Amino acid sequence: MGRQPPMNAIPDKRALQLPLERFDVSDPALYQDQSHFAFFDRLRREDPVHWCAESRFGPYWSISRYKDIMAAEVNHQVFSSELGGIQVMDQPKDLQRPSFIRMDPPKHDEQRKVVQPIVAPGNLANMEPLIRQRTRQVLDGLPRGEEFDWVERVSIELTTLMLATLFDFPVEERRKLTYWSDVAIADVTDPEAPVRSEEARFAELKIMAETMGRLFEERKAKAPGFDLLSMLAHGEATREMPLREFMGNLALLIVGGNDTTRNSMSGGLWALHQHPAEWDKLRANPALVPNMVSEIIRWVTPVIHMRRTASRDFEFGGRTIREGDKVCLWYVSGNRDPEAIEEPDRFLIDRPRARQHLSFGFGVHRCVGNRLAELQLRILWEEILSRFDRIEVLGEPKRIYSNFIHGIRSLPVRIPG
Repeated sequence: MGRQPPMNAIPDKRALQLPLERFDVSDPALYQDQSHFAFFDRLRREDPVHWCAESRFGPYWSISRYKDIMAAEVNHQVFSSELGGIQVMDQPKDLQRPSFIRMDPPKHDEQRKVVQPIVAPGNLANMEPLIRQRTRQVLDGLPRGEEFDWVERVSIELTTLMLATLFDFPVEERRKLTYWSDVAIADVTDPEAPVRSEEARFAELKIMAETMGRLFEERKAKAPGFDLLSMLAHGEATREMPLREFMGNLALLIVGGNDTTRNSMSGGLWALHQHPAEWDKLRANPALVPNMVSEIIRWVTPVIHMRRTASRDFEFGGRTIREGDKVCLWYVSGNRDPEAIEEPDRFLIDRPRARQHLSFGFGVHRCVGNRLAELQLRILWEEILSRFDRIEVLGEPKRIYSNFIHGIRSLPVRIPG
């Protein structure tokens, strides 16, 4: 017997009938069954700085408007990443894994600076031929005229090959990186999660850290290289990281390099399937690919929320947020805010100013690999257009149970023979 849908996993009309004080948008089922839109529509209109007194994750504030999310993102002095982490779900204190995304300046800036060179424009230009070669190999290896899972054969394979390149990790063992990424973001109450307890998660991530730690020590003993492990091993701010901090930073870099791009690769195909006129527009004008990539990333919003913790009492949006309160910045809502984005519920591959979305965050914590993600997606769609007249989507995507990653577990497709 599967999970019974919670009260919030209900038809859209209930979002209008339920009292605001009973709204709990931290419920992962809302995102698995895609019933969250109407709840955020109402929050943006009626209570854009919303207090949820009771949830599985404890009390928290929801910031749902684009402009308010931006204001909170740039005010890291009040809205701290270090005091409580980046998810509405707390890490158990004895199992915590700090990482630079869970830090405030200046320590955040020192550690982030170590890995930034790998995604500098010059290095991305050097990587492009390899990314294109691998994309071609993956696409050329797909079956024709028979059903297969786009997520497994394309999205996961391409992002995992990229991760193996970034870490200079053995390519034949690359699916370990996928597994560790899934472990890091899993909701342990999900029957299909790879781990079912926080202790099991910690144990698997410790195995990850031990495996990567051996490579880390090898890189430390060699001259500096241009992969993430070598950068961490030779970076002044990172070479002496304690085990838990090493675990946290590895999980961050693996998830950041995997889940967001993977789910945009899957979600983009689903979006085009739902909007066939945009497919036609794309075929007629392949030069729209770069702009479409930005629209896909907005539309999918791979990271559903980021959490901050108030460092002191603060007036925000007419509400008093107290020191220690959890504050959730719902990117998935800000990206559909009509006050900031014209016709936000339309998927438009030629949307003006398509890059002005919140999917990469903003301020000091803006996604370090955003240009790499855009590059991978651009190459994928350029190569798809040069090969296939169409890709038939045969059914609805199966989504993961999460309030953090807007993930697609599988998507059945067929390429006509």
